[in-house]
Amino acid sequence: MSGDGDAQAIPPNKTIYINNLNEKIKIDELKKSLQAVFSQFGKILEVLAFKTLKHKGQAWVVFEDVKSAAEALKSMQNFPFYNKPMRIQYAKTKSDIVAKADGTFIPRERRKRHDEKDKKKRDQQQEANQAVMGVHPSYPPPYGAAPPMGGMMPPYGGAPVPPRPAMPEAPAPPNNILFIQNLPHENNPLMLQMLFGQYAGFKEVRMIEAKPGIAFVEYESEMQATVALQALQGFKVTQQNAMLITYAKK
Repeated sequence: MSGDGDAQAIPPNKTIYINNLNEKIKIDELKKSLQAVFSQFGKILEVLAFKTLKHKGQAWVVFEDVKSAAEALKSMQNFPFYNKPMRIQYAKTKSDIVAKADGTFIPRERRKRHDEKDKKKRDQQQEANQAVMGVHPSYPPPYGAAPPMGGMMPPYGGAPVPPRPAMPEAPAPPNNILFIQNLPHENNPLMLQMLFGQYAGFKEVRMIEAKPGIAFVEYESEMQATVALQALQGFKVTQQNAMLITYAKK
């Protein structure tokens, strides 16, 4: 696969070629970070990066469709990635995974059908087991069964009494530490350092191994933390994970 040459002459396609990447970043971390940064634009089929001297500072990201690749190229051109602006263009040649998809060999689709068949078989087996035990989700519960969770026992002939809603907690006042939620569980600290390190006053990222999906980011001052909060609020780390940022409780 090649990405150099006249960018203007390369037609839009599903694969973008990225160069000017930081060569000090390990390949595994680089690929994970690229996956996290670009997955907000659409489904990624593959991220390619190599250890060879010829391919240092370069990577390829293969999207499922051309529209996603076009949005990624437009939005992320010159984005500071590990302190270096990314240079992005369309790849000159197709990746292997796209070439296979263009032909008759589509292993992903076959795996999907196989998984669906297995799921259907498991569901049928579960229903059969429930029927043997006299339990079925559409049957009413037997006399004397425990009431459904989430509410109190209804009075005779009355409707269930809904549980009392919990009182919402008051938000923390503005300060120099941000609390980040809704992160993908496979997220890594380097990815967050790259995002939040763009803003002045950045000090560190703290993640809790026992609680994936959250992190704390510290700045030198409350004002600097506020700038980062406003800039990155709702940033999509993946299509399903838009960051929710608040001030941390002290």
